[in-house]
Amino acid sequence: MKKLLVLGATVALTACDNSAPSDEAVAAPPEPTSDDLMLVRGYRSTDDQCQLTGETSFTVNFLDDAADLVSCPSGSEAAQSLVAAYNARQVAETGGYTVYTVPRR
Repeated sequence: MKKLLVLGATVALTACDNSAPSDEAVAAPPEPTSDDLMLVRGYRSTDDQCQLTGETSFTVNFLDDAADLVSCPSGSEAAQSLVAAYNARQVAETGGYTVYTVPRR
């Protein structure tokens, strides 16, 4: 009988686990679905979903020596914070990404 009581308490406690999701649940940014973008590295940090974007035939007309070209997953919180914090201006969309120009000066 005591064994059943201990087993029942263990099952009940396991069902009440309210632990926060692990960091493994954080989704990686999607890969572009075309060759339009060359993603170089995270813009604000190494794990930033917004990526510094290199030159391709698609991006060549958006490059500027006074601004960085940055691509973020379209509609993401990372994109919203980039616009709010860095005065980023949207210049294009492609393959699930929105491309921004971010002034350096």
